[in-house]
Amino acid sequence: MSRNYKFHNPEGLYFVSFATVFWVDVFVRRIYFDCLTDNLNYCVKEKGMEIYSWCIMPSHVHLVFRSNLIKPDELIGGFKSVTSRKLIALIEENMQESRREWLLNSFKKAGAANSNNTKNQFWQQHNKPIELWSAAVIQQKIDYIHNNPLIAGFVENDYEYLYSSARDYCGTKGFVDVLTA
Repeated sequence: MSRNYKFHNPEGLYFVSFATVFWVDVFVRRIYFDCLTDNLNYCVKEKGMEIYSWCIMPSHVHLVFRSNLIKPDELIGGFKSVTSRKLIALIEENMQESRREWLLNSFKKAGAANSNNTKNQFWQQHNKPIELWSAAVIQQKIDYIHNNPLIAGFVENDYEYLYSSARDYCGTKGFVDVLTA
């Protein structure tokens, strides 16, 4: 991994993005979104995560966060590990999931190609952390995150997208506990 994409400062504020293997659109059903938002809130309450901005898109997640209790790479790694197991179980158990077999085969294929896994791989391995060093850069990343659903054509206004902190920045409580910048 490039030196540019590492968590160098354990107390820093970071922008991260991580995607599903093969950029598979998993987050199209409420139960999958709920799994992520529940686990983000768990990290806030129990793991010392401070979230300033977030957005869940169909195949990837963006966060601006800080870690107060553990190293940020361990926090994100733990989050990705837990959510991958939970999401794969949800997909396995969801007989209504029309893409169930295809999704599970995608995770197995990715897992077989990666010596770090024993069975499945849900997330791509990198997070591309970027430490945020100024108020202008922080605002630029928050705007980028909130504009993702607009650019994708999902909504006309950022605050209309349910799975983003843009709602919190407009005075409506969102699904994840955030600290607005």
